[in-house]
Amino acid sequence: MGARVEARLHVAGALAGTLAIDAGRAHYLKNVLRLKPGAWVGVFNAAAGEFAARIDSYTRHGGTLVVDSQLRAPQAEPDLWLVFAPIKRARIDITVEKATELGASRIQPVFTRHTVVTRVNGERLAAIATEAAEQSERLSVPEIGEPLPLDRLLDGWDARRALVICDETGAGPPLARVARDLALDGPHAVLIGPEGGFAPVELDRLRKLPFVTPAGLGPRVLRADTAALAALAVLQAVAHERFGAPPPRFASSP
Repeated sequence: MGARVEARLHVAGALAGTLAIDAGRAHYLKNVLRLKPGAWVGVFNAAAGEFAARIDSYTRHGGTLVVDSQLRAPQAEPDLWLVFAPIKRARIDITVEKATELGASRIQPVFTRHTVVTRVNGERLAAIATEAAEQSERLSVPEIGEPLPLDRLLDGWDARRALVICDETGAGPPLARVARDLALDGPHAVLIGPEGGFAPVELDRLRKLPFVTPAGLGPRVLRADTAALAALAVLQAVAHERFGAPPPRFASSP
């Protein structure tokens, strides 16, 4: 396959033979990107890696791709969760997009006592995460968790997953210092509170949990979406400094 790949599509399942695409994706390829049959796209998922695929045809209800050679084998990725209190629509969309670009493996909304937003459109967030993965060259798409109350999330937490909370009170050491002591080759997560901060009772419970480490993000007051992306960027940078390539990913449940 010597032709240039014009776009990337996340496709679940085996990447072999002829693949059917739905009407939305066919519209994107045909009418947005203006790709004709015979053009090449990349199809990918975490289990199979990435393959070149030729656009075979468009139909009224979608289209077909014919899979050719492998472009990239599956690769290890960090098992890093972003747990955050939902924020207003435009900003939650950006948070999910950028968290995907920064390598989050799961994006988990959590309702705290000061959370203002009470509904989350998981289907829309999953679509945003998929598009961000396609644009950012990663092979996986982060899972979008069902929103949970903070107490319920903590009750079911696997203690093997380290949880860093970004403590707006300033009581925690700098996140970069905390990150250098974390086992970033294992499961870990970062928790961002709502715009109004965590309630004192929530902070008290969090600080008593053995798997929780408070950390600070510097002297400035950050909006919740800024804090989420700053924290992910620090953890990604420290992991890259330590491992070079992305560390292995371990699957687990919340």
